[in-house]
Amino acid sequence: MSGEGEEDLSAFVALHGAALRASRVPARYWESLCRKLRGEVFDAGDYFGIMQVEEVDEEEEGDEEMEEELKKKPNPGNETCFKVIVTNENGLQASNPNSIFLIDHAWTYRVEHARQQLLHVPGLLHRMTNLMGIGFHGEIPDEGSIEQVLQEMWKYNQTYQLSQGTAEEKVPVWYIMDEFGSRIQHSDQPSFATAPLFYMPQQIAYTVLWPLRDLETGDEVTRDYAYGETDRLIRKCVLLPWVPNEVLDVNCFTPEPSDEHYQAILAENKEKLPIAINPPVYDKDKIFKVFTDIQQVLNNLTHPRFVFTDNEGEADILYNFSHFKDYRKLSEERPEVMLNQFPCENLLTVKDCLASISRRAGGPDGPRWLPRTFNLQTELPQFVSYFQQRDRRGEDNHWICKPWNLARSLDTHITNSLNNIIRHRESSPKVVCKYIENPVLFHREDVGMVKFDIRYVVLLRSIKPLKLYIYDVFWLRFSNRAFSLDDLDDYEKHFTVMNYAPGVTLKQVHCEEFIPLFEKQYPEYPWTTVQANIFKAFAELFQVASAKPAPLGICDYPSSRAIYAVDLMLKWDTSRDGKRIMQPQILEVNFNPDCDRACKYHPTFFNDVFSTLFLDETDSCPVTCIV
Repeated sequence: MSGEGEEDLSAFVALHGAALRASRVPARYWESLCRKLRGEVFDAGDYFGIMQVEEVDEEEEGDEEMEEELKKKPNPGNETCFKVIVTNENGLQASNPNSIFLIDHAWTYRVEHARQQLLHVPGLLHRMTNLMGIGFHGEIPDEGSIEQVLQEMWKYNQTYQLSQGTAEEKVPVWYIMDEFGSRIQHSDQPSFATAPLFYMPQQIAYTVLWPLRDLETGDEVTRDYAYGETDRLIRKCVLLPWVPNEVLDVNCFTPEPSDEHYQAILAENKEKLPIAINPPVYDKDKIFKVFTDIQQVLNNLTHPRFVFTDNEGEADILYNFSHFKDYRKLSEERPEVMLNQFPCENLLTVKDCLASISRRAGGPDGPRWLPRTFNLQTELPQFVSYFQQRDRRGEDNHWICKPWNLARSLDTHITNSLNNIIRHRESSPKVVCKYIENPVLFHREDVGMVKFDIRYVVLLRSIKPLKLYIYDVFWLRFSNRAFSLDDLDDYEKHFTVMNYAPGVTLKQVHCEEFIPLFEKQYPEYPWTTVQANIFKAFAELFQVASAKPAPLGICDYPSSRAIYAVDLMLKWDTSRDGKRIMQPQILEVNFNPDCDRACKYHPTFFNDVFSTLFLDETDSCPVTCIV
């Protein structure tokens, strides 16, 4: 190898070595891969061919054999089936350093843009219907074809995520390999492995294909669609999009996870718990020095008993935007310093943890105030069983997939397709929650009956004793289109977070204006009663969140205080005595919420928050103590 080539290879490995190791691409192929990527060499055609497999005639074969044949097909139900085979007369040797191949991607997209791209990108819909074997009438595919592609694509989708960039840029990317890559079938004993690789110099993603053993002419190229999954039951669930199966015998109860689960979360978060301290006592007229990096606080806190300091070392209060980790050091060295967060508060603010701790209030099904939730990483078989049981009973099966830890509805998808949900598990850690199919709606003059959600600001003063306040002003967010259980990818119909979506109108109604409008629309449901039920749900949530010692519950650290935003909706439900009720549904708890609207319409907002949390003075503040 020439000196220049060696330089090229070392530069290539510096950029891509970590990704190649993570994907377990053997190092013997790296030099050849580097060359093929640089020269855009697609030489798979010299070694492989696509073969069309004849349909098995049902009358000639026994039922069992037919079943087996169906199971081997990538898209059960479609007319044609393809295989990829080795066509090179010398076969293929795994030891040959050139035995690595590039597969191009036919379509790369983010899920929320899929429909628009199929509608508007010339030739895309046509190519996808051909690739997926979807028949259509007439010259060109129509609206119905788009729906079919959006259903079928979950059998072809692969995914990767960018590790750098904004929250929006880190949302998983999905892609469909070209006709060659998409026709490589599944096998539990695969002959090849594949992995996506983002080639930095060109900013393009390819799929890399390499053999796992030597192959002869005519041997089939296969890969494991559940690569890396060893548990038999989970493999069965992961393979459902291609191998239909029932897991109705799995118990769909989801008890609270073990203590070890919470210990592991603490370790992963690198949080160090504080030592026990005595609650600090301050002079009645002390002026507190506040160190903060939150612009809304710097701009709006004007209370005479608080002054800002740029010196973290002299601060009495640390009011940080990002998560604090080393509580041990702070508790040992400066126990009197107060701060705006609690150790282990992620049990509330991370969606899978919120679902786990809530089971303390409602048993394995969870409490009535939380939509039924499954952790797709750890509770997939229970979810699939529950989904299939509901399907069998003819019950509504709309679900919403959410990342554990992203706000603003990013990477959040509503679907009634089991395949779609199963595949979403591959992109980033997610929970799946029962979608509220019967929400309480609000009549908007301009558009009709729309979904809305409510945001309350909750102030946690202490854990032992539990002291919880609600800010009396709440905030409302509305959808922009009339609600119906269709067009599940229509953001403005199904979502309410409009203040971050570009070019989208944000409907604002102040709570004082909202209450009389709401009571006019629902005269049998006075807001005081509805709100009392909401507060009862909040109280229960914080009681279970603090019922166990850290890391199984929020840590009782006397110098901690916190502000959270709790988002909820109301749904129609039936009470135990058969009455129709509005049941609060807690959607999420947000750490360090955006208080822009609060400050704009209520200039004393941060003065009230700081008085309540740090001075224990609530008399002149618009807050209600609920615990």
